[in-house]
Amino acid sequence: MSSETLADWGRALATITEEAALVILPFWRTELAVAQKADESPVTEADRAGERLILDRLATLWPDVPVVSEEHASEFGTPDAIGPRFFLVDPVDGTKAFVRGDPNFTVNIGLIQDGVPVAGAVCAPATGEVWFTTAQGAMKRDGVDGAETRTHVRPWPKGQALGLVSHTMREEKAAELAAQYGFDLRAPMDSSIKMCRIAEGSADIYPRHGPTSEWDTAAGHAVLVAAGGTFTQPDGAPFLYGKADQSFRNGWFVARGG
Repeated sequence: MSSETLADWGRALATITEEAALVILPFWRTELAVAQKADESPVTEADRAGERLILDRLATLWPDVPVVSEEHASEFGTPDAIGPRFFLVDPVDGTKAFVRGDPNFTVNIGLIQDGVPVAGAVCAPATGEVWFTTAQGAMKRDGVDGAETRTHVRPWPKGQALGLVSHTMREEKAAELAAQYGFDLRAPMDSSIKMCRIAEGSADIYPRHGPTSEWDTAAGHAVLVAAGGTFTQPDGAPFLYGKADQSFRNGWFVARGG
């Protein structure tokens, strides 16, 4: 099956992320119990409920494709090896934002083929927005019944380039990244929605010099590239997935628009 055909899996993945969003959203802005995982990151019943639905849907549609999912990996560990095709799932990316009532949290499903994200979908439950890959490029719709519209990165704007950074980043580090990558404006934002904002032409760059996991980035990576952007290591080298020997941990990366 060609990569072009695989990109069309994004539409089905978008539907699954929207279903998961309906499960997750009732927990948002409630008195939600928050547990700490081994790496001290938070986990809630919303994460677990969303993951249960996603894993069930993927098993029904593609029973032969293995899945590496954040909460399952946190509880049972990551697999020691993985084949050339697999899914990466993060049921609630931006759990800290979710817990504090911020709308910038997402549901993510990415499909990897030979180390490369070839299809993906990202849903923002708080707004109903969903971005996903197709063979024709990246698409977006606002709500389950919304019309699909093509989304594309914008050219780099002279003097007004907008860089997205993490909420927790120190001011001096953010200023250092702005100087290094040449962006003029900054906005703090959580989760993979940063890649989607670049994909739709609302922002220009997201440099990440810090730890993430493959399930944090795969879906947004797929959407961004389908929208005409790039997602690479800081030196421009390809950013690959399936690093089972490293527990699916990511190195530094830079997500760019036009």
